[in-house]
Amino acid sequence: MTSLPERRPAADPGDLLSRRQEVLGQAYRLFYQTPVAPVRAVGVEIFEANGNRILDAYNNVPIVGHCHPRVLEAQCRQAAILNTHTRYLTEPVVRYAEKLLRTMDDHLGRAMFTCTGSEAIDLALRIARMSGRPQGVVVSSNAYHGITALAASVTPSLGPAWRQEPWVRTVEIPREVEDHRRGEAFAHRVQEAIDELQRTEFGFSALLIDMALASDGLWLEPAGWLGMACQMAQEAGGIVIADEVQAGFCRTGAYFWGHQFHDVEPDLVVMGKSMANGLPVGGVVGRPELVDGFGEQGRYFNTYGGNPVCMAAAEAVLDVIEEEALLSHAGDVGRTLQCGLRGLAGDHGSWVRVRGVGLFAAMEFLTTAGEGDSAASSRALNAFRDAGVLVGQCGPGNTAIKIRPPLPFSRENVEELLDVTRAVLEADSRD
Repeated sequence: MTSLPERRPAADPGDLLSRRQEVLGQAYRLFYQTPVAPVRAVGVEIFEANGNRILDAYNNVPIVGHCHPRVLEAQCRQAAILNTHTRYLTEPVVRYAEKLLRTMDDHLGRAMFTCTGSEAIDLALRIARMSGRPQGVVVSSNAYHGITALAASVTPSLGPAWRQEPWVRTVEIPREVEDHRRGEAFAHRVQEAIDELQRTEFGFSALLIDMALASDGLWLEPAGWLGMACQMAQEAGGIVIADEVQAGFCRTGAYFWGHQFHDVEPDLVVMGKSMANGLPVGGVVGRPELVDGFGEQGRYFNTYGGNPVCMAAAEAVLDVIEEEALLSHAGDVGRTLQCGLRGLAGDHGSWVRVRGVGLFAAMEFLTTAGEGDSAASSRALNAFRDAGVLVGQCGPGNTAIKIRPPLPFSRENVEELLDVTRAVLEADSRD
């Protein structure tokens, strides 16, 4: 194999930041007050040019770990043989689709591929709203579904940049109800939104729902609570689109997909980010009658979606998940993570709440009045970063810390994360 070229010296972070701002402009945003400037990564660790090692407790894109050798070998091997599009008869896209569908329920029998999750959301909406069907869509009130024009139209979390289209209705998560009543309360709100759409010229086409409700603040538990709303939507003649970009690929540690965790039988499933461990792959899986019906109305073609190199990487991801038993691993290590976070939250009074399942957790900060505390969450975000741990934020106003590491996260990694979490909470203690 051809040897790799020598690495170029890493740019000075300050100089790189000014150069970035000059050529990329203001639309691009960076995480953290002190931006992360990575030069290499492996497993669940990221390294900066100055030698600092950072524990990655946030990135679900490298789902099986940064630079996994099995995935790298598969993509390099395929790149040395052939890379082209799906208008030619190539095996990698077919083989991957067959393996992917085996992770799904039997009623989901067709797969279509894109380059990104945003494109996949766009495609799913086109299928749900194809000619002859109603056009109205219901989404959660702080959802994130993507950045294409159509996906952005159903992404309220864009904030002031988002303009609600007349065919979109939003539904808030019942935050303050008891867990066992959340499903019924949410279903009632969804039914109200459906009824409102059905009184308009648009009608009701689809309920588009992130199966983790991550951007709404992460509302996974209790298992199955989304089922009532989804069933109600289907009984009203609508299509349920399960957005699995964050909840899928074993994230809950209980099922491969979030909709399985909620006992939902979606009509369309959307995925992205994690599919090929960093290469651009997104996809839609759906009922054959829907996908084939869409195909009868016109052709679908995506030059790069489903190309052999990305499909080889995506197949390797599925193989690694199976061979390294990452589903059960996420469940076992996830229980340690959830128990540890809840214990720390309990030690710090009523101003910290923890939600989550498996290797997905949110730690929400509250004011003394019980409202979400964006300032406290931002302080914590940067305190984690300064301590060498990457986490993110979620929820309306970014009031919660989001923890969503690559699946190989170990118990030792969890203990390191919990030690830093303890120090972050103690530094901001209100007792």
